[in-house]
Amino acid sequence: GKEFATAIERKQVAQQEAERQKFVVAKAEQERKANVIRAEGEAEAAKMISSALKQGPALVELRRLEAARDITTTLAKSKNVVFIPSGSSHGGTGMLLNLKEA
Repeated sequence: GKEFATAIERKQVAQQEAERQKFVVAKAEQERKANVIRAEGEAEAAKMISSALKQGPALVELRRLEAARDITTTLAKSKNVVFIPSGSSHGGTGMLLNLKEA
């Protein structure tokens, strides 16, 4: 009686462990596939960027403008940043001050 119940319990535990191991292997395989796809995408993006750079400076200018937009969006949300324009109206750069309360 008791030995039979123990044997059944051990079998169930072994089956559960086998299922868990199958899941771990399947998850690792999915992660591997995702990494391969990500790497292929990055390689393709690098080729496209390289090709665009050979065409001219437009991509660099686009990236510069995107970075500037991201920076201004972040700064616009800050209550402590003040912009002081330069005295020149012909492409002067101005200054950004981070005013922190002491």
